[in-house]
Amino acid sequence: MLSKSNKSVTRSRMVGYAFLLPNMIGFLLFICFPVAASFLMSFTDWNGFGDIEFSGLSNYVRLWSDETFKISLLNSLIMTVVYVPLTLLLAILAAVALNKGIRFTKIFRTAIFMPHITATIAVAVVWQLLYNPTMGPINMFLRSVGLEHPPSWLASTDWALFSVIIVSIWHSVGYYMVLYLAGLQGIPKDLYEAAEIDGAGATSRFVNVTLPMLSPVIFFTVIIGIINSFKVFDMIFVLTKGGPGRSTHVLVYDIYYTAFQRYEYGYASAMAYVLFAIIAVITYIQFKGQSRWVNYS
Repeated sequence: MLSKSNKSVTRSRMVGYAFLLPNMIGFLLFICFPVAASFLMSFTDWNGFGDIEFSGLSNYVRLWSDETFKISLLNSLIMTVVYVPLTLLLAILAAVALNKGIRFTKIFRTAIFMPHITATIAVAVVWQLLYNPTMGPINMFLRSVGLEHPPSWLASTDWALFSVIIVSIWHSVGYYMVLYLAGLQGIPKDLYEAAEIDGAGATSRFVNVTLPMLSPVIFFTVIIGIINSFKVFDMIFVLTKGGPGRSTHVLVYDIYYTAFQRYEYGYASAMAYVLFAIIAVITYIQFKGQSRWVNYS
């Protein structure tokens, strides 16, 4: 026989499990099952209509000779190398400026954060108009200051990827700024006062106090930034659809194109797991190296 206290604990647990059950069912059905199914599918040759044929590691071997995949991987790496440092640098500078208590702080904070909460599709459509080679405001301004042949932006194989990176930075810098601003406000003022008494200038205080104390937030944002840069899709889909040519063909767009345009679901699944492996390795390296520069004290 259970005592009244034990019955009460059991009843409370059952209520808790009942509240968790819908979420757990959704997690199993829409995350765990698709992940497991796509992993098994990566070892098959299936177009979504006929019989599923087991192909072993042929999909993974094929990736090594796929020029489009290599271009997509290179474009994703370029986007990561350019997007992550610039976004985080601008976010830190904006957060430091707002943390100083400049005038109209709330207005600037809202203006910088607003693009992040704006729908990506709306952002992409607006920037399509801004980037228009003939009637776009950007090129009209460049011509007005004497540049006779401004870039074609999204229509140029040389500029398209960097044009997308610029939009991505503008769209996401506000999110990282808020994270850095929260981290800055958690730094004790005593540390700045002690550094100032020791004769440290503004630059020295930033390098020796702000950055070390902000390192846990920097570590988090670097990981999130790299993941976001590798999984960019909607901005590419609306702005360029992977073009012109294959200049903005990134990994996630290549997975989408292979699966839903060419109907090679097995091959697309293999691409997805290679992308997962790349992100997992980069994240693992970051976690292994964090003890050298991340300060949690």
